[in-house]
Amino acid sequence: MKLLLHICCAPCSVMAIQVLRAQAIEVTGYWYNPNIHPYTEYQNRLNALKEYSKSIELPLLINDFYGLKMFTKMALEDLENRCLGCYELRLKETAIKAKEAGFDAFSTTLLISPYQKHEQLKITGERISNMIGIPFYYEDFRPYFREGQAKARALPLYMQKYCGCIFSEEERYLVKNK
Repeated sequence: MKLLLHICCAPCSVMAIQVLRAQAIEVTGYWYNPNIHPYTEYQNRLNALKEYSKSIELPLLINDFYGLKMFTKMALEDLENRCLGCYELRLKETAIKAKEAGFDAFSTTLLISPYQKHEQLKITGERISNMIGIPFYYEDFRPYFREGQAKARALPLYMQKYCGCIFSEEERYLVKNK
């Protein structure tokens, strides 16, 4: 199977790629993260992924659209559910790219994080799969999260402190100051 794997960041990709390759799945990474703010954070994550993908010989497709205005407009429409809109945005773009480029399926490294809304990710992926006409490959990578983080630190990969959007950055500091 040829899989286009949306990658949110290099650390989250470590174990997802390892698990998929162990199943003889041909993985190509896909960078599309218009939610990440500020621009320096966006660049740090993208550069880390580029370096990591070279080191493991991972083909990588890059949609280098820094979509702060588009993303924040979408998020402000429903701040409480902005993550669902963000999943929709990134998974839909991945599915479209996967179909156009002849992949068999698409998936996302977001499925490794215990901090994401896992069931909503799965539902969103399946809905987009039906809409675009390409299978969503679902696997619960969460059991590998801690191991992946440890491997990422050992490499060492750039490790971020928040999900990526300006709102998650704010939440990071609000929690820290409580």
